[in-house]
Amino acid sequence: MLVGNCLGKFVVEKCSLKVTSPESAKGVYDCAMGNFGIPQYGGTLVGTVVYPDANRGACQPFYDDTSFKSKPGGFPTFILVNRGDCYFALKAWNAQKAGAAAILVDDNQGEPLITMDGPEEEKARAEYLQNITIPTAFISMSLGDSLKAALKDLKMVKISLDWTESLPHPDDRVEYEFWTNSNDECGPKCDSQLEFVKDFKGVAQELEQKGYTQFIPHYMTWFCPDTFLLSEQCKSQCINNGRYCVPDPDQDFNEGYAGKDVVVENLRQACFFKVANARGKPWLWWDYVANFAVRCPMNEKKYNKECAAQVIQYLGVDEAEIDKCIGDPEADVENPVLKAEQDAQIGKGSRGDVTILPTLVINNRQFRGKLDKRAVLKAICAGFQETTEPAICLTEDIQTNECLENNGGCWHDKTANITACRDTFRGRVCECPVVNGVKFFGDGYTHCRASGTLHCAINNGGCWSETRGEKTYSACMDYRWPAICKCPPGFRGDAVNSCEDVDECKEKLACQCRGCKCKNTWGSYECSCGGPSGGSFYFQEHDMCISHTVETASGWGTIWSIILGLIIAGAVGYAIYKYRIRRYMDSEVRAIMAQYMPLDNQPNNNVPHPDI
Repeated sequence: MLVGNCLGKFVVEKCSLKVTSPESAKGVYDCAMGNFGIPQYGGTLVGTVVYPDANRGACQPFYDDTSFKSKPGGFPTFILVNRGDCYFALKAWNAQKAGAAAILVDDNQGEPLITMDGPEEEKARAEYLQNITIPTAFISMSLGDSLKAALKDLKMVKISLDWTESLPHPDDRVEYEFWTNSNDECGPKCDSQLEFVKDFKGVAQELEQKGYTQFIPHYMTWFCPDTFLLSEQCKSQCINNGRYCVPDPDQDFNEGYAGKDVVVENLRQACFFKVANARGKPWLWWDYVANFAVRCPMNEKKYNKECAAQVIQYLGVDEAEIDKCIGDPEADVENPVLKAEQDAQIGKGSRGDVTILPTLVINNRQFRGKLDKRAVLKAICAGFQETTEPAICLTEDIQTNECLENNGGCWHDKTANITACRDTFRGRVCECPVVNGVKFFGDGYTHCRASGTLHCAINNGGCWSETRGEKTYSACMDYRWPAICKCPPGFRGDAVNSCEDVDECKEKLACQCRGCKCKNTWGSYECSCGGPSGGSFYFQEHDMCISHTVETASGWGTIWSIILGLIIAGAVGYAIYKYRIRRYMDSEVRAIMAQYMPLDNQPNNNVPHPDI
């Protein structure tokens, strides 16, 4: 009786399958991810394919003597099985129990790829559904036939399952949505959903608080057709006159909680997020949902507004704002929040309609596989642009650090213990590093060189350096940009591997004056003046010997000349100063006197002319 508000558009989420051998089957193909198991988002898995001699549909457990476990040092085993005769999930479970690392389900008809889902709701209580951990892939009939033909000819079939591009990873923030339900009486699916919320809460809050993610919860509803608006079923399962409905939690319309109770609580949780988000604390939603599930379960008859109010008060959120957001469920009007939720169910762009609960949408792509903390975190980590992922994505239990083995094939300075290998969730990148504020430049694979100021502090900038006794010479020039290595004065060489001492005496580069005696030292030389009295010293600037006597006489003569010059200059300056002051005073006096009495050399315009 309850229907959706539009025609559905379901998008099959795909991974890539690359056949590397035999030659006859080589190529890259699409495969569809199942709605169970754990796909390796952001990674790859290489293995060999086996097509069992019996039980080729994997609908029965494999015999004890049939094992698909990989041998030590060997590749993982991917089991190829036929479609049909039993649930997809059961096939995967039997393959996993037999030791397979992944399962490939071969289609039995020529059609586009489909998404393998678990059993119907009433059949979904099998415990194995929540325990499938191997990746699952649905392949086309043509590819399956090609693999079977190669195996029949006793050829080794080696393939690589690739999920590196299964999720977009455009930038340094991941946007994801969680389509959920407050109903806790729907069996294993509800139990696993609640368990996921509790397990993932801490990780989700950390990522949100540090700005790595933007999270939005959503709630799915349906509407009641006009023909059935007055029926008891619609009245018990819907609010706002049949506009927003969910199925009865226990499918009993006469007892227990009704579908409309679930709709109201879903609306309350959506409004809680809206109010908390407006306060800048969207991560409180995880606390509310986890606390409500523990404090207000249906089986204890606490699934109600009063219990919810206690949780809201405990978390310090304004209940009045939430009630205002909820509005009147009995009114024959649209609720803006639930109307927006129904609109959001419709797929946009590469994302299909949301038709399954629970559903996780990451970077506008629907997550496939088991709703598990580690699996979801790996999927979120796969959504970051490489090198921008948070530290939690680089932990040992999430990914393998490829830089630990041979530095990932990147440049490495063993002396300074510096490497260009940078671990990422998807693998590694060879990128010249920044060490203590010093930037290295290069291709990252064969060479990196420190540049800029202070670069000589890092392994001497890759230049030659040597210490003898208390003397140290370096070819690194800290003040040069771009950085270069240059042998210091007194040395010559390539400045990177060696700088050899220059023998200035032997090469006659210094100390060549008459009476000079030259002695070479490491990095320099010593020059002394000969003579029995030792009354001379070496003047390096002019490469000459000067006697102490000449030096003293010349020195005192220079000093007295400077003093005499200063005295003369002072006397002349003082005379000029006095002369200019005197002239200035005379001009000032004349100007003042001219205001009170006429001077002889100025005409008096006030005296009448004698001719008048």
